[in-house]
Amino acid sequence: MDNTPEVPAEDPNILDDVQYILYQASGNKRFANYLVDRIAFYVLWRTFAVTLSPTLVDYLYLIFKDGRLVLLIWYSLYALTFVLIIAGMETVTGGKTLGKYLTRTRAINDDGTRITGKTALLRCLSRLVPFEAFSALGNPSYPWHDRWTTTVVIDERLTTLPPQY
Repeated sequence: MDNTPEVPAEDPNILDDVQYILYQASGNKRFANYLVDRIAFYVLWRTFAVTLSPTLVDYLYLIFKDGRLVLLIWYSLYALTFVLIIAGMETVTGGKTLGKYLTRTRAINDDGTRITGKTALLRCLSRLVPFEAFSALGNPSYPWHDRWTTTVVIDERLTTLPPQY
């Protein structure tokens, strides 16, 4: 009979019981994010439009011969470019855009985990819904694109995040 005391195994998940408190970003920071991201995208889009649009619009008009259809295609290209750039940036940076870098905020899932590419894409597609921007008015700001994707934008200065960030 062995009388050596049993030593409990070392717990590999020592931080599992740590509670992380998420502080939602203020409406002012959300508005600043919106303005910075829109202005940055507008500058990028205007650069694209000035360099490529005369050729592209002429080519589209030769194909379709309908100005309204060309305008619809142009607006669709604008929306697609917006979705790809913003969703791509949120995917690569773990929920950040240029505006979120400046205001030190981040989009995360409601449970505190990092957003996936699918979530970033759905957040961005939700922004294309008419009048969606008005759903962000108020404080705390919880717009439709956050509600529909169960995400939240947090203030990184106040929030303590797990080491994955």
